[in-house]
Amino acid sequence: MPVHSRYLDIASEIRRRIETGEWEPGARLPRLDDFAAEYGANRDTIGRAVAVLETEGYVWAVQGRGIAVRYGTMRPRRPRGDLVKRNEQATGYSFPSASSHEMWVRHGTASNTPARLENPRIARLLGVEPGTEVLRRFRITGPASEAPFQINVSWIHPRVAEVVADLDADPAAGEWLCRIEKAGHWPISWLEIHRARMPDKEEAALLEIPTSLPVLEIVRVGTSGTDDRPVEVTEYVVASDRVETVHVLHRDEKAQEPWPEDPGTAV
Repeated sequence: MPVHSRYLDIASEIRRRIETGEWEPGARLPRLDDFAAEYGANRDTIGRAVAVLETEGYVWAVQGRGIAVRYGTMRPRRPRGDLVKRNEQATGYSFPSASSHEMWVRHGTASNTPARLENPRIARLLGVEPGTEVLRRFRITGPASEAPFQINVSWIHPRVAEVVADLDADPAAGEWLCRIEKAGHWPISWLEIHRARMPDKEEAALLEIPTSLPVLEIVRVGTSGTDDRPVEVTEYVVASDRVETVHVLHRDEKAQEPWPEDPGTAV
């Protein structure tokens, strides 16, 4: 068998074993040396096979931590809606996610602290100069039984930061948006901007994905109902193979029945 195609055959075999459930999502795969012995190949060939699977989103390989089966290709892809709901506790809002009725938890430590907003794109959307100190809410969330699903970073405008600065950073609280509204900005309206991009090293590590796997970036801009100026910008970063967006298309009034009469068939 030609050497140049051997790694593709090995990748195909490991992919089949993952898809048939030999290794569950989150499980560690055998070491490269073990695979090399099993398939009668050298480490470089096995490494190339793993790289193919990593690019496809089947596995996540980290130096010193081994190779883990990812959740992205194994979980149901759920449509992401567009409805903002009031939390059951009536203390905040729940925004669309791809979680259905799954129990979501926070991964790692959340924060609610002042920080300089250096990203010029986010700064422009928030209406401040790059480098401005704003309140930053940071958290990582996802289904309780899976690896981290999404990174959430909220940047809060200095003119309203004081009213939420003392709140807990727990993303389930949701009270901070209600506080902003009660401070004179009711009702906040939201606009979302979606785009695909490559993750940086920190984002890839937090989401447990390779840097070669694109992410879906959803930027939500919250605008005051009083003065039509931004009060918050929230950035969601999700591994691209774990979410789909679905949009219902509506007919323009000119695209309704009856159909225009064809001049060529008019009597």
